[in-house]
Amino acid sequence: MSEGTFQKVGKSAKTLYGPRAALVCGFTSEEQKSLMAFMAGIELTDLSVVFATEADSEALLKDLVTRPDQSGKESNSGLERAIILSGITEEELHRTLSAYRKLDLPRPLWATLTPYSESWPLSALLEELQKERMATEQKK
Repeated sequence: MSEGTFQKVGKSAKTLYGPRAALVCGFTSEEQKSLMAFMAGIELTDLSVVFATEADSEALLKDLVTRPDQSGKESNSGLERAIILSGITEEELHRTLSAYRKLDLPRPLWATLTPYSESWPLSALLEELQKERMATEQKK
């Protein structure tokens, strides 16, 4: 994989890349229920939510985000805890992140789908996100 570049996300009504979906990894079935209630509470009810399992580790992100809504629900996942968002607006992204911080749920890794990352297997993205988190925490 070659290096991508980061771009700061604004707070506009601009729609981010990809189909309107959330790819959720590493949440227990009980946490999934809380997450779904959270999304309904912040008015993201029209967002397709796909729950990835260990069997999805090598699946490409572009294939995972197009799965039917609620795919993988009720399956506990040993994957790294993460939420990958796609097709939402910049404003919705900021609202989601801000509201999630107030929840009593474990902190996930966060990402948005990009034209660059859509061809990555899920495992590669999770590995990169974990490296970024570790680098950020070391700087604190």
